[in-house]
Amino acid sequence: RVSGGDVPDGVGLAVYRIVQESVTNVVKHAAPARCEVAVAVEAESVRVEVTDDGPGGRSLPGGDGHGLAGMRERVDLYGGTLTTGPAHAGGFRVLAEVPFT
Repeated sequence: RVSGGDVPDGVGLAVYRIVQESVTNVVKHAAPARCEVAVAVEAESVRVEVTDDGPGGRSLPGGDGHGLAGMRERVDLYGGTLTTGPAHAGGFRVLAEVPFT
């Protein structure tokens, strides 16, 4: 659950699932790695950033899911933005902004 503001339930659920999938991807593709999650409720949006310091490239059996595509669909549903890819200092980064105006 997202706290710190009046976030509509649907946006809160979308943010929850983005964080959940991002952390799952760290376990599947970057472990062992440290993972940081930051969620900020702004006046008209929720900003989510999930980063890890793992090497990437590792996948568990059956790990051919649709995690990034699912995140994109959730963000697009609310007219938000999603950026994913290698982090500047190494590892991987997911950055999503989900508006709720």
